[in-house]
Amino acid sequence: MYLLQADSSGISRLMFIGTLGMLTLAIGIIAFVIFHQRKVIRYQMQMKRLESEKQQTLLNASIRFQEEERQRIAADLHDDAGPLLATARLYLNDNLVNLEKAQQLQSISSAKQIIDDAILLIRNISHSLMPPTLKNFGLESATTDLFQKISGSGVINASARFHDYRERLKVEQELLVFRIIQELVNNVLKHSSAGFIHLTQNSSGNNLYLRIHHDGKGITQNEFDKLNESAQGLGLKNIASRINVLNGKIFFEIDPSQTYYKITLEVPRGNKY
Repeated sequence: MYLLQADSSGISRLMFIGTLGMLTLAIGIIAFVIFHQRKVIRYQMQMKRLESEKQQTLLNASIRFQEEERQRIAADLHDDAGPLLATARLYLNDNLVNLEKAQQLQSISSAKQIIDDAILLIRNISHSLMPPTLKNFGLESATTDLFQKISGSGVINASARFHDYRERLKVEQELLVFRIIQELVNNVLKHSSAGFIHLTQNSSGNNLYLRIHHDGKGITQNEFDKLNESAQGLGLKNIASRINVLNGKIFFEIDPSQTYYKITLEVPRGNKY
């Protein structure tokens, strides 16, 4: 009888220890899950904050770029067009009717020449806002023309080939894409010391892809992201802000052979912005 009681007491003790152990394990698992969830929530909040800061940086870059464009146009109009028109007005003053016929004709001719110069200046400013080739013939013609002019300089081998650009993007989209291409090409020409630069276009599904290859010094995606987060790299920030407006993506890569860099621009069609 004593042995049975001892065994029963031992079993009870073991059951108690086992239950306590299971309870401790359960509490440990619950604590771990809660801790992990809080860590995940903190990480998600941090990522949202970083994304918000990135979007704000892109927005600030876009606003700064637009303001610089406005200031440049205002300066061109004020410094160049303004004096031209003011000078033309001097030739066409109220005293013109009191001049001799020959002097009247000379003043009118001079005023006409100055007004023609002002018209040409304003046309050039307008073309810088919307290149006529882009407006009249589309992204393919404007891009091909840009690369032909670069190649014609004899400094670098440049070419552009569109494979299936049958349906044009909206005019606003084409202008944004063209400005991105201009900025990328300008960066390659200024900083890479490349011997060639080639652009190709193709489509897949609802996306338009433009790829720029060059054999000069380039950057990778990590470097692009870091420059966007820094106070420098305004040109790259302008690129990023335009891509953000397009709801597009951009990828900077170096070929596994380490012989050339590739920049891929992905633009979805039919964006609402």
